[in-house]
Amino acid sequence: MLSGPLGRSWRVLGTGFSFIVFGVSALLLSVTVCPLLALTAPSRAVARARIQRALHYGCRFFVGLMKTVGVISYELHGIERLAQAPSGAKGRLILANHPSLIDAVFLLAWTPQAVCIVKQALKHNPFLSWTVNWSGYVSNDTPMRLIQSCVQTLDDGQALIMFPEGTRSVPGQALEFKRGAAWIALRSEAEILPVVIRCEPIMLTKGRRWYQVPPRPGHFTIVVGEPMPLASYRSAGSSPAQAAARLTQQLQRTLDPQRIGCTVAAPVWSLR
Repeated sequence: MLSGPLGRSWRVLGTGFSFIVFGVSALLLSVTVCPLLALTAPSRAVARARIQRALHYGCRFFVGLMKTVGVISYELHGIERLAQAPSGAKGRLILANHPSLIDAVFLLAWTPQAVCIVKQALKHNPFLSWTVNWSGYVSNDTPMRLIQSCVQTLDDGQALIMFPEGTRSVPGQALEFKRGAAWIALRSEAEILPVVIRCEPIMLTKGRRWYQVPPRPGHFTIVVGEPMPLASYRSAGSSPAQAAARLTQQLQRTLDPQRIGCTVAAPVWSLR
């Protein structure tokens, strides 16, 4: 593996090449593959499932490409849980911290069928709107509509990927989660699957340009925990706001990337 200035230059080129491939592939999927999958499907549900799986394979290819060109490396723990069916009739709420730009790509790469939250503008993008709309992805229109759409997605039995921070983490600062994820979990009563992501050295973080690569390839460690029980947060006598606040605090502790590699006394659920 190349090191020093030459290695850094190679990773800048590799990162740029990977994102160009990602953009071109996304465009081709949106204007060719996804319309074909949708138009030949017997129902909208089948079309949605087909397109979600196509995006899953596309993300898996992108992660493999970044690893092949030497931009990243990764290790996965409990990753098979992302592909397992939830225990109940509801879907599964996959919650993760958000240290880098490609966290959602990692999760989609190992979740065969899942819904993500996207910007409202993508719903009207002439190149990507077909894929976004037919995949069932949820737009961040307004907080109330977002919560309703997410709850409906989980009621329909689908997996939903969310980042409770709402944006990428700021390096060196403590996690600060919004309560939206907790509200959605409590209203839908869907099980939570916690995912902790850590990248060392940091790369593609908030406020950092794509070409500002670290001195060595970023190493991602992704740990998927066991489903989280919610019964204790819906205890009698507590208001919905109190339950959401307690759940949000617990999520901040559990999804802290510093937990990776540490022994935690009396964990709420296993991280392996």
